[in-house]
Amino acid sequence: MILGKNFSNLKVILVEPNGPLNVGSVARLCSNFEVDELRIVSPKCDIFSLEAKKMALKGHKFLENCKIFDDLKKAIFDCDLVLASCGRIDVNKNSFFGSSEDIFDWTLSFKKINNLAIIFGREDRGLTNSELLLANKTFNIPTSQNNPSLNLSHAVSIALYELNKSSKRNFDQELKVFNLASSKQIYDSFLEMEELLLKVGYLLKHTSKAKISKFKNFILRANTSMHEINVLRGIVHQINWFLNNSKKD
Repeated sequence: MILGKNFSNLKVILVEPNGPLNVGSVARLCSNFEVDELRIVSPKCDIFSLEAKKMALKGHKFLENCKIFDDLKKAIFDCDLVLASCGRIDVNKNSFFGSSEDIFDWTLSFKKINNLAIIFGREDRGLTNSELLLANKTFNIPTSQNNPSLNLSHAVSIALYELNKSSKRNFDQELKVFNLASSKQIYDSFLEMEELLLKVGYLLKHTSKAKISKFKNFILRANTSMHEINVLRGIVHQINWFLNNSKKD
């Protein structure tokens, strides 16, 4: 694989693309960089149109074999590590972003990642804040602040090029074993936590999503491991058990 030995099963995920030319161009890029799979969430155009196929050229097989999902969560929950691209500069102050180069170098610090996904958002407005929180890491591609938004296929090409370039570097440090909590583990844990905190009155229904999002940001910044997220989940389960059983006494 052109992207090096650190990865297997690299998936490029497009969320609600509305331009067949962009979709075709991304399919061609998947072929250029030997991506394993193209996934598309709720496409807003005909991704099998003649326009898309003409742009795809040798990447036509990625159009023919692409997997289509109706929800982003379904598209990423079999992945060990999820990265998301964001071109917006008007994100809230609690958001955490790294440059594409820094994030890809960090990704290459692990010995092996079995399923890596990179998400790209809508052409006109990118990914929502809640969608960005489904990723383990969010990166941006540095551009002019006066015009920060890149064309979708251009953003994909730069990201795949930089990931490929990073994979060719020689890292002096010993590579770490990959054991980060997956996006699905974090998502499921916070669903349970939100239900618990609503039950005990710490959260209110109308503000719970915003508060949970802040807490989830902290967890993502901390590079929380599978063991750590399981400990947190175990605490939530034990408190729930106590609350349910104390009512019976």
